[in-house]
Amino acid sequence: MIKIIMHGCNGKMGQVISSLVDDSEDCMIAAGIDPNVSKSNPYPVFNKIDDCDIHADVIIDFSTATAVKPLLEYALVKQLPVVICTTGLSEDMIDLIKKSAKKIPIFFSANMSLGINLLISLVKRASEILSDANFDIEIIEKHHNQKIDAPSGTALALADAINEALDHQYTYKYDRHSERKKRDKKEIGIHAVRGGTIVGEHSVIFAGKDEIIELNHTAMSKEVFAVGALKAAKFLAGKAPGLYNMDHLINQ
Repeated sequence: MIKIIMHGCNGKMGQVISSLVDDSEDCMIAAGIDPNVSKSNPYPVFNKIDDCDIHADVIIDFSTATAVKPLLEYALVKQLPVVICTTGLSEDMIDLIKKSAKKIPIFFSANMSLGINLLISLVKRASEILSDANFDIEIIEKHHNQKIDAPSGTALALADAINEALDHQYTYKYDRHSERKKRDKKEIGIHAVRGGTIVGEHSVIFAGKDEIIELNHTAMSKEVFAVGALKAAKFLAGKAPGLYNMDHLINQ
C-alpha cells in the first residue's frame, strides 16, 4: 500500500485525486496539506507542510508556485519522493527542482495527461518531417477563467519540443498587436484564451502553402490529470534520486 501526502488537498485537483484514491486498492492518502483546513477529509489535514508528521511514501503536489519551495525543503529533510504538478513556475524554481532531484526522486512534467504527452511526441515528429517545407507554426491554448498563468506550461512544452526538433532556431512570439509587421519564418506563435470552465485545449497548427495540418488535444475533465498524477506517484515510490518525467513513465 503506497501512502501519499496530498499537497494542496483542498484545491480542485487535490479533491479529484482524493476521490480517485478512494477507489484504488493499492494506495491511500495518509495526510493532506492546505491553507484551507475547513473542508472535511477522511485524512488529517495540516495548514503547513512543516507541521505534517505523518509517515508517507510519496508526495503529490497540486498547489501554487509559492508553495513549491517549502515543499522541496520538507521533502529533502524527509527524503521523500515528490510528484510536482504545479504550473507557472519560475526558471529559478525549475533550477531548484533540478538541484533537489540530485538528492531525492522528483517527477516533473508540464502536463500530467498521457494524451498531452503523446501530442508532444507527435508535434515533435511532425516538425521534423515538415522542417524543409516552409510551414508556419502556431500554438493556441484555451483554459478556464480562473487559470493564473499564461501561456500554459503545456503550450510552452509543445513549443520547446518543436524547437528542439528544429535545432532551436525558432523564437516564441506572444504578442502580435504590439507591432505591425509580417510574421517571421523562424517564429512560433503562442496564444492564450481564458474563459468559462474550459478544462484545457491545445492546438498546434502547421500552416503551409495550400494545406494546413492541425494536431489537437482536449481535456474533458480534470480527472485525466489526476489519473496521470496518481500513476506518476506509484511509479516514483521507491525510485532512486533523479528527475523523472512522462517519458520515463510511458516507456517503463
